[in-house]
Amino acid sequence: MSILIDKLKAMGCDIDSAMGRFLNNEDFYARCFKKYIDDPSFDGLAAALESKDPVEVFEQSHTLKGVSANMGVTPVYDEVVIIVEAVRGGKYADNLMPHYEKIVELRKELKKLAEA
Repeated sequence: MSILIDKLKAMGCDIDSAMGRFLNNEDFYARCFKKYIDDPSFDGLAAALESKDPVEVFEQSHTLKGVSANMGVTPVYDEVVIIVEAVRGGKYADNLMPHYEKIVELRKELKKLAEA
């Protein structure tokens, strides 16, 4: 098993479930993982939260939720699902930034893993 896969598992990622979607090919997963951490929905969510637009926050967070689930990146998924559910009804919630800040921290960790 690759170092990336081992470290993601140690972070609490559900790589075993995700690998089936990647044909159990660790190299394919690693290539997709590098694209995942550069997904525009990370930055799109930041802009949406800054504008406090609940519809855009929902769109960006829902996209990030989906790609995080597909990649098996459970720690990001767990934080982003809180944001999705908070704005699902079209109302902005003021308590979302701590969750976004956690996502930013996690993304930094994930980028370090991708560079290793």
